[in-house]
Amino acid sequence: MAFQFERRQRIAIIGGGPGGYEAALAGAQLGADVTLVERAGVGGSAVLTDVVPSKTLIATAEAANSISEAAELGVQFFAKSSDRPTKPEVVINLGAVNKRLLGLAQKQSEDMRSTLDHAGVRVISGVGRLDGVHQVVVSTTGSKRTDFETIEADTVVISVGASPRVLDTAKPDGERILTWTQLYSLDAVPEHLIVVGSGVTGAEFASAYRALGAKVTLISSRDTVLPGEDADAAKVIETVFKRNGMTVLSKSRAERVERTQDGVVAILTDGSKVEGSHCLMAVGSIPNTADLGLEEAGVQLTPSGHIRVNRVASTSMPSIYAAGDCSDFLPLASVASMQGRTAVFHAMGDSVNPTELRNVTSNIFTQPEIATVGWSEKQVKDGVVPGRVHKLPLSQNPRAKMLGIRDGFVKLISSVGSGTVIGGVVVSPKASELILPIAIAIEHRLTVDQLAEAFSVYPSLSGSITDAARAMHIVR
Repeated sequence: MAFQFERRQRIAIIGGGPGGYEAALAGAQLGADVTLVERAGVGGSAVLTDVVPSKTLIATAEAANSISEAAELGVQFFAKSSDRPTKPEVVINLGAVNKRLLGLAQKQSEDMRSTLDHAGVRVISGVGRLDGVHQVVVSTTGSKRTDFETIEADTVVISVGASPRVLDTAKPDGERILTWTQLYSLDAVPEHLIVVGSGVTGAEFASAYRALGAKVTLISSRDTVLPGEDADAAKVIETVFKRNGMTVLSKSRAERVERTQDGVVAILTDGSKVEGSHCLMAVGSIPNTADLGLEEAGVQLTPSGHIRVNRVASTSMPSIYAAGDCSDFLPLASVASMQGRTAVFHAMGDSVNPTELRNVTSNIFTQPEIATVGWSEKQVKDGVVPGRVHKLPLSQNPRAKMLGIRDGFVKLISSVGSGTVIGGVVVSPKASELILPIAIAIEHRLTVDQLAEAFSVYPSLSGSITDAARAMHIVR
């Protein structure tokens, strides 16, 4: 009598960013035969040209800012030839900074590749394209020819990310007019950096390069910077920007950006001009979904080219999933990772919790940082959800005073009646770390009273979270 063995589930993944990487690990963990196709390197743009290098640059900017502000804490610097304290001149070796951050990005990519290899995932360096719903055609280009391989798959996960949006009126040249992926080729801090776009990317780089010593002009088409964020948080950031010497041009739109003999000029729609040494175009991104065979395979796309997915990352075709910035979900690396895992768990019949966007934490790495989770104050004011809002300035926090923190706050949002925590905002140095207790409270439906019962260290910045929760006590 012959024994019949069930064939292993075959999973093909196009794109090795956070979504594809986590999908591959999840598939290997569940015993699937996993093949991952990545054209640039494991980790994708998030690791190689976006999140890892940009946040490394921002960490350097924070270090430079700390040195500049050390005198406020009583730390004085002396020159050897003088018996009087001197104000230190912070000099940035941008070439060394960029070399370090690109090295870190490459090392992270190599570590991720090693993890996949150890898990038994087959990684192919090449370009993948759908050929129907159960086949991926991979092209690999060698020194003399291009080879093609067809991968049969029961499940396909698309995780190809997105690229900087390029305008015909301000085409990047990699020298003076730049996208955020091209900034790391600079060998010196720009004398005057013009940033077009005041969203998350524009605000983060404007903040970082101002701290690194560049003169910065931020061109915003809206009333304020970070127009989609908490209004109080955006107001704090804009105040800090201006106090630090940044020029913020609100309600201004760049019609075009041109090279000059020794720099750039941005021509605004009102006819005025802004001259600088370099220009960063931070005007959004577009999904890398063109020429993937998606529409031919029956996968629905939005008008912007994003792949339509549901809360388990499934597309309009049952065997095809999508994760990350190429999907029409929230464009965050953490969300991409969760989507990748969720997609594979769902495809292989494992238990899965559909992703709840309101439980997702996000962070903007300006100085100070802005971290948010859950329902917003605007949604409460607009009547979308009934809620109570309490904001506690960090200026009242003893630890903040010790650290010389002047700006920021903790804001909690709770439901009316039950007092369940449904939202929160933290504006502070390392807000990305401080938001976690609020995220846990939201995920597990804790009330403000339950959050207030947790012991926070005294003194600590996290004490403002329990203080805010205590102020929202529900009288029974």
